[in-house]
Amino acid sequence: MSVMVARKKVVRKWEKLPGRNTFCCDGRIMMARQKGIFYLTLFLILGTCALFFAFECRYLAVQLSPAIPVFAAVLFLFAMATLLRTSFSDPGVIPRALPDEAAFIEMEIEATNGTVPQGQRPPPRIKNFQINNQIVKLKYCYTCKIFRPPRASHCSICDNCVERFDHHCPWVGNCVGKRNYRYFYLFILSLSLLTIYIFTFNIVYVALKSLKIGFLNTLKETPGTYPSTELGGCSQSLTLLTVLEVLICFFTLWSVVGLTGFHTFLVALNQTTNEDIKGSWTGKNRVQNPYSHGNIVKNCCEVLCGPLPPSVLDRRGILQQEESTTQEESCPRGTNTQEPTVARGPGGQAEESSAQQKDGSIPHLSAVPVPSLSNAEMPEEKQLTSGEPPVPSQDAGQAEH
Repeated sequence: MSVMVARKKVVRKWEKLPGRNTFCCDGRIMMARQKGIFYLTLFLILGTCALFFAFECRYLAVQLSPAIPVFAAVLFLFAMATLLRTSFSDPGVIPRALPDEAAFIEMEIEATNGTVPQGQRPPPRIKNFQINNQIVKLKYCYTCKIFRPPRASHCSICDNCVERFDHHCPWVGNCVGKRNYRYFYLFILSLSLLTIYIFTFNIVYVALKSLKIGFLNTLKETPGTYPSTELGGCSQSLTLLTVLEVLICFFTLWSVVGLTGFHTFLVALNQTTNEDIKGSWTGKNRVQNPYSHGNIVKNCCEVLCGPLPPSVLDRRGILQQEESTTQEESCPRGTNTQEPTVARGPGGQAEESSAQQKDGSIPHLSAVPVPSLSNAEMPEEKQLTSGEPPVPSQDAGQAEH
């Protein structure tokens, strides 16, 4: 005999979310699938700061001030915290429409646009929305089956609609949107300060050593060197790690500082990178930005200090799924203790059917006869049942005699 046992398995919502994202720590960490450049970012920051703290900071703390490594550590920790906060958080992904919601939106669109003749291109799916006396168009997303909110856009890399979409940044391994833009801005700002700080004190370190022992001797005695050639028994060394620090900071300085200046300009105008690239409020449109307050301080306060909306994904919500498992229980075959079933035929004769067949197997339920109605209570064509043999009538018996 088999028994069906139903078990409930707890499934989190992040396991069923569409899109191309990676989740860790039971849905608490959300990133894009392409994380190679993010690991490169971590390597460059950790490697450069490790070399600076290991070599230059010790000398500068003794010669100048012990506050130099302390301030560098504060900048390093703040940059790492904002980087991880930007990379591991939900940028503002908008959930896709459920099948019922998508069908309802399709009905609304058909009712609005009417029937499109065959061979003609249907009109664009756009809704007009007014913000600060300015008409803003809400575009329909064919992937998410929704009308995107203002300033939202669909990221082709993560395959999600992101609210107040700024851009997809491979250096942080995530989209930059409404919920993590402030952390992204603070990250590039702190990284710019940290890069300038390390680059400046590397130059100061080399200058201080050069005043005492000369520039060439400084290069020879700088930690992190290896012997290259020997001329006249004198070992000459080439500085690798210090030069490597200076080169990394020099090339990083222009890109990161330039990026920080560009986003500072956008924050002052309350504008996104996506809007600036498309020219939504400049160029041919000549439309005024309806989201700008006309004041730099107010725009900065709204972007960087405004309330942070909660995530609408509910990644760690619980979905219940039932799984049916079959548990087999063996039934012992011994002496049959079931009493035979006696059924009365129409002619009053008793028929005995055993619950066990001759071969020892249990018969099917349809083979067990059940009490039937009398001839008076049954129609003629249903007097003989499938499990009962025909009973000869009295006239047939007289005919045989």
